[in-house]
Amino acid sequence: MPTTMKGPAIFLAQFAAEEAPFNSLPAIAKWAAGLGYEGIQIPSGDARLFDLRRAATSKDYCDELAGICAEAGVAVTELSTHIQGQLVAVHPAYDAQFDSFAPEQVRGNPKARQEWAVEQMHLAARASRNLGLDVSVSFTGALAFPYLYPWPQRPAGLVEEAFAELGRRWKPILDAYEEQGVDIGFEIHPGEDVFDGVTFEMFLDAVGGHRRCAINYDPSHFLLQQLDYLAFIDIYHERIRAFHVKDAEFNPTGRQGVYSGYQGWLERAGRFRSPGDGQVDFTGIFSKLAQYGYDRWAVLEWECCLKHPEDGAAEGAPFIRDHIIRVTEKAFDDFAASTTDRKLLRTMMGI
Repeated sequence: MPTTMKGPAIFLAQFAAEEAPFNSLPAIAKWAAGLGYEGIQIPSGDARLFDLRRAATSKDYCDELAGICAEAGVAVTELSTHIQGQLVAVHPAYDAQFDSFAPEQVRGNPKARQEWAVEQMHLAARASRNLGLDVSVSFTGALAFPYLYPWPQRPAGLVEEAFAELGRRWKPILDAYEEQGVDIGFEIHPGEDVFDGVTFEMFLDAVGGHRRCAINYDPSHFLLQQLDYLAFIDIYHERIRAFHVKDAEFNPTGRQGVYSGYQGWLERAGRFRSPGDGQVDFTGIFSKLAQYGYDRWAVLEWECCLKHPEDGAAEGAPFIRDHIIRVTEKAFDDFAASTTDRKLLRTMMGI
């Protein structure tokens, strides 16, 4: 049967804050519904909105959360473990920066930090099941990314060993998600070892083609790499389980290109923008996803170097709604169809 995408929904990570209505789940859910959103993607590590450990151990708590959201007029689309997934694999070059993502008691101790992150991933699998969700979204982390540009020449086997280690770390986590019937849609993102189609394939091989290893499709990161994000859907649509609606623009000059010269977001050739303000062909994307029967959520991820977040959020719901294609149940030329039989078919071919 034809399927239609769900939405609009919004990822709450960029909006959660200390002030109302962004500091509690009931308030932010009501705010999102008031803008026209039908779903919210919850950052599972933000204690202002969500208690991950409690959600993993208490179905009653999850039912209460679902009720709060339903009363506000939204559903929970997925749990995000981007922060925890990032900490499953951290290259030492990033230790100091990523320590701030972890609880104070494990900072300065990479082994303890990683163990905490792995436990968080397991909790999120159980919490997703308690919420009745079959998809979550995350990052893979990175061990090889500092060696992205091969100068000096990379030692033979470095990349292969990095992905083998990623596989060793993620395979048991994916097995835990299999037990709960939950996919992990990895956001393919520069800074992670999995940042394009080739590296996703390498990671998929490293986890033995695991059925729970999926994709959170975000075209903004592909545009900034100058990757064909429509062809990506053709190639990997069977693994796409989640969708971030995020825009970007790439305007190279005689002074900078893809790497953007260490400039801040305003001065970069490649910049994230609010949906509709950048260069991503969302009409093409929504058409491709509809073609392949994507029936999950379209989730706004707001990141823009110019526009105020509340304006981006207000504009995002109608933008997504206007792009969702209601998939037809009939062919446009059905009106001209005629009944046939084998004799007629053979006559038409002269046999």
